[in-house]
Amino acid sequence: MNKAEILQELYPEDLLRYSEKLTEKEVDLLVKLREILETKLEPVIEEHWKNETFPFEEFKAITDLGLMNHPDLFEGREGEHKVSEYFNLFRLYELARTDTSLATFFAVHAGLGYTTLLQGGSPEQIAYYGPKFASFEMQTCFGLTEPDHGSDIAGGLATTAVKKGDTWVINGEKRWIGGAATADILPIFAKNPETNEILCFLVPGDSEGLSVEKIDGKIALRLVQNGHITLDHVKVKNEYRLPNITSFKDVSRILYTTRADVTHITSGTHAGSLKYALEYAKEREQFGRSITKFQLIQEKLARMEANTVTGIGLSYRLATLQAAGEFAEVPASVAKMQNARLLRETAALGREICGGNGITVEHKVAKFFGDAEAIYSYEGTHEINSLIIGRHLTGKGAFA
Repeated sequence: MNKAEILQELYPEDLLRYSEKLTEKEVDLLVKLREILETKLEPVIEEHWKNETFPFEEFKAITDLGLMNHPDLFEGREGEHKVSEYFNLFRLYELARTDTSLATFFAVHAGLGYTTLLQGGSPEQIAYYGPKFASFEMQTCFGLTEPDHGSDIAGGLATTAVKKGDTWVINGEKRWIGGAATADILPIFAKNPETNEILCFLVPGDSEGLSVEKIDGKIALRLVQNGHITLDHVKVKNEYRLPNITSFKDVSRILYTTRADVTHITSGTHAGSLKYALEYAKEREQFGRSITKFQLIQEKLARMEANTVTGIGLSYRLATLQAAGEFAEVPASVAKMQNARLLRETAALGREICGGNGITVEHKVAKFFGDAEAIYSYEGTHEINSLIIGRHLTGKGAFA
């Protein structure tokens, strides 16, 4: 099959053909990713969802695929550290289409953690850690939010870093940090109380005084191992500090750069909700005939399809802007806010199509229904993104 035929088979929901921007070699990798997801991950996700565990053994087949560093992804892009924005869109879309948690875990590492290194690190730090992160030889995460400070973290960062000689002593707590317990390197953001600068440190996961407690009992993203981090007089050498992060403006640039990742994950979650709801509808019979023959079911599916195409379109436009070097806060907030808002409807419609069966993980749409709530609130809540847009429109900040 040629590229167009392969994409039609991969993404029948992409009716406006946004995926055409992908190169043939990028499509080849996505085909391989789909095969891994279907043969290795899908069979085990339900059990891991029930147990709130992550399928690390099976996920290794994905990391070994080279989704961050495969040479085919850098043809004509020599010297770049990151894959194309369009491939980034569809690798996250593909992961989320199977399970939102898989995409979130990947994005925390390849998006938030890796971007923190690339934007904040020295050339020497990037040269050393960059290849290790890109190959998943080292896993990373993103240690910003705290137990008492999420949306107001810009002015409320309570974790401190005090310098003593050539060593920094870090004290504080971090919460909701995905992948923290298994991370080899944890980027930890802390305030220097003497200068009020916001700094970031690459803290080794085995550091003395560092502990991670898993957060249990979640209704969403149950595979992701979110951690509550405690830093009790953790000592790190000055060489572990990222020199290009000295203020919350630097942190914000990381956030709105990677907010596109959440938009892409949201688009994939739309598609997954549609895929599994449609599969169920085709198999389910009521009143002596397939429920796909009922007008109410077709109307719900049509709305899900329209939301999915809208989501891909928002992701595509954001990827286009960022491919041109335009990493801007307001467009990222618009895309994330609207896509996540629509996802609540898409996931709810999928659950409705499945009726009572829609509340069991066996029929898969229940996972997306719960995950839609997490997406609505992470990487900039709906409210915070709306205030960013409102400030742009009115010229008035209304955050407090």
